[in-house]
Formats: sequence, C-alpha cells, structure tokens
Amino acid sequence: MDCNAGDFEHFEVREPATQTVPFVFNSPHSGSFYPPEFLAESGLDSLAIRRSADHYVDELFADAPELGAPLLLAHFPRAYLDVNREPYELDPRMFDGPLPPFVNIGSMRVAGGLGTIPRIVAENMEIYRRRLPVDEAMSRIETIYKPYHACLRKLIARTHARFGLAILIDCHSMPGNIRLSGSDVRPDFIIGDRYGTSASAELSRAAMQFLDGMGFSAVRNKPYAGGFITEHYGRPVRGLHALQIEINRALYVDEMTLARRPEFPVIAAALSTFMRQMADFVVDFAGGDSALAAE
Repeated sequence: MDCNAGDFEHFEVREPATQTVPFVFNSPHSGSFYPPEFLAESGLDSLAIRRSADHYVDELFADAPELGAPLLLAHFPRAYLDVNREPYELDPRMFDGPLPPFVNIGSMRVAGGLGTIPRIVAENMEIYRRRLPVDEAMSRIETIYKPYHACLRKLIARTHARFGLAILIDCHSMPGNIRLSGSDVRPDFIIGDRYGTSASAELSRAAMQFLDGMGFSAVRNKPYAGGFITEHYGRPVRGLHALQIEINRALYVDEMTLARRPEFPVIAAALSTFMRQMADFVVDFAGGDSALAAE
C-alpha cells in the first residue's frame, strides 16, 4: 500500500509478505515520538507527559505481519493527537480564537479533557502552558489525523475485498488500577465490541475464551466498550467487524518508571498466541461460506 508514502514520520504500516488472514491490527496510541515544539509548549516533564500512552502496545502485537495481517501503528503520541476521537472534538477553552462552527465542543470526551487535541494526560495533568492557535489544531488534523484514517480505511477495504470480510483489532492498554464497577476485580483484558454493535458476538466470545484459556481474567465492554475507531469501522451486517482490546499495563510495564517489566516477553508471546487462535477460529468458523461476512 501507499500509506507510508510521505507519512512515515507520523505512522507506518507493517505489512506481511502476503496477507493471508482477514485481520487488520491497529495501535493508535503507542506512538513515542514527541515533537520538540510540542514539548516546549507543555508544562509537563518527559515522564508525566507519557502517562496516557499505550506503552509498547505496538511491540506486543508486533507478530501480526508474521501471522499474515497488516499492523498500522502511530509514531505520534496520544497526548499530541488522538485519532480514536471524531476528527473535530475540540475544547474551545484550549484555543486562542474561535473554533469553526462544525467542531464538536460538547462531547463527554471534550468535557473530560480528552478530545482530538487532548487537554490533559492521566489524572487531570494539564498538558499546555497556554492556549494554542486554532490553526495548530487544524494542522494536526489535516496532516496527521486524516491521512491516518485514510490509511486505515484502505487497509480495511482491501481486506474486505480480498476475503469477503474484515476484522479490525484496535489495540490499547489501560491503567493497572482499573476495577470493575462495584467490585475489586482488576481485569487483565477488556474486549470491547460496543455492546454487540461493532462485531459479531461469536468473535467477542472467542476472544474472551482464548484469553481465559491462557489464564488471564477477561471481561467484555466494562468499563471500556470501544472508542471512535471501533464504533466508526464496525459494521457487522456488512462483514466489517471491529474489536477493541485493552491490556492491563501492570502486566508488562512498571507504571512508575514506564519501563518494561521482566514479564514483557511472556505477555508478547501470549498475544502472539491469541492472534493465531483468533485467525484459526475465523477460518474454522467461516468455513469458506462467509458466515461472518454478512450477519
């Protein structure tokens, strides 16, 4: 594909020699290149500004091309631009000047400081020292956000054309202190399918079963059911399925230093197994009759 042409500095696609499975893997929040001018605009130190990133998630899913599936990954950090939002979810309090009338200023994510251009990281730590020019936000959206999604759409469309279905796995991590509401359970994984609207129930159940079978605790949709990407690209009735997977960071990262834990290779190997199990399941389930292609 030509996604990388001119955009490699912002994101890249790691392609298999030949795509052999109807999967696309996406890691939109694991970027680790922080533009110097962005750091200069921020009042946070180099560790604090990384608190909201999905640390090393692209590495955890690095075997996807070997499996036969493309892996799209961001180089830019989530704190700089969040492609798991609508293109124009912006907080007017962040900008020096009026925003265009088409901007969504009233979403819950904007109210929480987590719009397309985030205002905060982690636990309400303000990113910027001062208001940003409106043109800065529009530039990030035009030059990074839109090309990223154009690339993701191409990958999904190519996969769907080749196999009759496409399964997007949107890969994320979550803080280690996340608990299920009303309990002390801290899940290892959360599978999000927008409460059954973005992917087939069979896919969600299979994902849960495979993780449980490896000894992990896995739950579905709570507290994370999937973001903009899962909601936007999941159309099961058309054979377009989107699952979000959230990994508990405490499994593989020291959340104080953000360094890899010694268990990192174990978790990466488990996710490689998970990807292969999901691919085998789809081949067996579909059985050549496109059972997942149009529910």
